[in-house]
Amino acid sequence: MPMGLEISVCSMTAPYQQPLTVFARPILPLGSGSHWDKERWLSTPGAGQTPGARPHPDPALMEPGDGSEEPPLPLELARFQLSEEYGSLLPEPLTELPAPYGPWMEIAHDLPQLITSHRLRSRVHQMPQLSTRHLHGREELHLAHLVLSFITMGYLWQEGEEGTVKILPRNLAVPFWEVSQALGLPPILSHVDFVLANWRRKNPNGPLEIDNLDTIIALPGGESLRGFILVTLLVEKAAVPGFKAIVEAVRAVLQLDEETLHRALQDMAEAIRDMSKALKRMHDHVDPAVFYTVIRIFLSGWKDNPAMPDGLIYEGVSDEPMEYSGGSAAQSTILHAFDELLGIRHSEESATFLHRMRGYMPPPHRAFVEEIHRAPSLKQHVLSSGDTRLHVAFNQCVSALADFRSYHITIVTKYITIAAAKAKAGRAEPGTKSGSSIGKPPSALEAKGTGGSHIFSFLKSIRDTTREGMINA
Repeated sequence: MPMGLEISVCSMTAPYQQPLTVFARPILPLGSGSHWDKERWLSTPGAGQTPGARPHPDPALMEPGDGSEEPPLPLELARFQLSEEYGSLLPEPLTELPAPYGPWMEIAHDLPQLITSHRLRSRVHQMPQLSTRHLHGREELHLAHLVLSFITMGYLWQEGEEGTVKILPRNLAVPFWEVSQALGLPPILSHVDFVLANWRRKNPNGPLEIDNLDTIIALPGGESLRGFILVTLLVEKAAVPGFKAIVEAVRAVLQLDEETLHRALQDMAEAIRDMSKALKRMHDHVDPAVFYTVIRIFLSGWKDNPAMPDGLIYEGVSDEPMEYSGGSAAQSTILHAFDELLGIRHSEESATFLHRMRGYMPPPHRAFVEEIHRAPSLKQHVLSSGDTRLHVAFNQCVSALADFRSYHITIVTKYITIAAAKAKAGRAEPGTKSGSSIGKPPSALEAKGTGGSHIFSFLKSIRDTTREGMINA
């Protein structure tokens, strides 16, 4: 697959003069009066690992190792910004930015109305150019990324796929780029924005259940949009015990502790089955017609998308267009971690796409997946153990993961294939065309996922290669 174009950087206006310090690494804003030393910055380990540019290799795209290296002990979730309570979810995300970012929050909270009334682009053009130097800490940065990514998607797709723009204005592009660089994320809406950082409890003391949850920022789609985000969040919540089980399994292999390994594999299989149960709730909360005709376009990116074949110019950041994939379930950390632990080997084409999707994960989550990849082979350990209980427990994990992927195909069939056919039928009937582009069925990605993959061939391929990971008796 083609990579993005190399980035060139233009000088910026006066407000961007102070470095934004995030963790231990300073992010130098693009500012007039100071030269941004791209080559020096890119030589910093871990810097600039966003997937739209190609000045240096992304670790997620490097050749996999031979699996012979042992990860350092202890393997702890906290090292990777993961937890036994929340998994990959951002714990209790912030819902408001500091006062200087009021103009962003004001637009973000009114996005559905601004988009459907075709006023968002004009509001963005009037938006002041804000410095990112008042953002402190990971929580504020994640909320800023969430807000700017939603505004960007609304700005790009306000007029549907036939009314796209080629340039993201600098008052949106520059802060979005800076926040993205600080977090090591791409400047586009991804799974971490749409789901992992986009939730709040209605009752702060209430449970993490759909009736007590709401989104922080929304797009057009009403209750179906809310349902799509929150059911996906519940899938991630169901996966939380899977993270603990992965860590316990790796430790058990290293320590030759078969009892702990057997229990960890059982816990993992149960977590995957619970993920499938959570995914089935999509039917109760998301209308297929609303998802396909209203919601889906706002998850679409500008890589491998016929509606935006040339990518997008981030004004003030790049003179050349850059390409980024849209939000995708393939950006979920837990599924990659399961694959690595279980030794699932996908086809070259599918593996290439999946490795590219790792560039859309928070870098610590990506590092967790790579750590599991470097661990001793679980499958080889189970095979060499001769322990029938371990064989059975291992196969239950693989079977549960294949079943989850099969059910994902069922969901995609209902919400994309069948919905697309109904939308086409509606287009063909006289008098059914709406005057508004919002709600006009998209056509550019009828056979593709929002991440840019050929959706059915990809999903069936990874389901089948998952099944092939079973240990034969």
